[in-house]
Amino acid sequence: MLSITTAGEANKTHLWYEQHDYAERCIADPAFDPAFFGCIYAADREDDWQDPVIWRKANPSLGYTITEESFAADCKEAANSATKLSSFLRYRLNIPTTTETRWVRPDQIAVCMAPHTEPLQGRDCWCGLDLASTFDTTAFVAWFPAKDGFFDVYAHFWMPAENAYEREKQDRVPYSQWEREGWLTLTDGRSTDYSVLQRDIMAFCENHHCRSLAIDRWNATMLAQALAAESLPVTMFGQGFASMSSPVKALEAALVDGRLRLNGNNLLSWQLGNAAVQMDPAGNVKLSKAKSTERIDGAVSLAMACGAHMGESMAEATLPEISFW
Repeated sequence: MLSITTAGEANKTHLWYEQHDYAERCIADPAFDPAFFGCIYAADREDDWQDPVIWRKANPSLGYTITEESFAADCKEAANSATKLSSFLRYRLNIPTTTETRWVRPDQIAVCMAPHTEPLQGRDCWCGLDLASTFDTTAFVAWFPAKDGFFDVYAHFWMPAENAYEREKQDRVPYSQWEREGWLTLTDGRSTDYSVLQRDIMAFCENHHCRSLAIDRWNATMLAQALAAESLPVTMFGQGFASMSSPVKALEAALVDGRLRLNGNNLLSWQLGNAAVQMDPAGNVKLSKAKSTERIDGAVSLAMACGAHMGESMAEATLPEISFW
């Protein structure tokens, strides 16, 4: 029997890791199991992954099974993308990686903080709404394709006032400043008042042409039904790899290329910087709240809005019914 594989997740309980470990033992001492032949071509974790010499160390057939130009192009993409770097290390250099990866760099987000170049009112937009726990931030994001190939982004957040003041003291997160800047609405009490969310979202949609409103299907049924009853084009949007992978990759590409205009929204910028992605064995990705450093509701809503725009034909709803994406 002959088997071949690239490196996988850095998890000693996985079958690939068991076989890799066994192969290393047989390579070190062929007498350990003369019936088993192991051969490993891989870069070491401390190697310079951008060095062509290292590429050949892990790919002795470089130039035959894959061109050096193609390999260099993959390397260039990896230099600009955390998720593509993880894939490059695993699938091109045979280095085990973790399933969680920081998403985008602060400098890449900073480039996207540019102001909108034209008014948003009356323009077509695709929206995402991520309902966090009733004690933390809830995010609404609208995605506006522009004629120049860029995407103008509007984002607003809600949070219970009492919890915001406590978090500001404990975690030194400037919620009060973000409220003054207009990015955040603080609702009375210790839990988010969803009636305020409904009121504000309805007011937004009265002034903008909302083509689709994607909502996380978990814990949002009542609000989704209420918004759909007001004739908003509500779409229930899953949070798993199947639903999120393509939007997250498309959004990452737009961020890395500097094709978003976030209009100076510091709260959204902070949450984008918090985000980490999780990758499955097939290379699909999703944003991981569990592995992110802080709140990422705005990033999740932005990915859903991007996904609603990408898959409008799949997610089209007949108002006021709710469709499932």
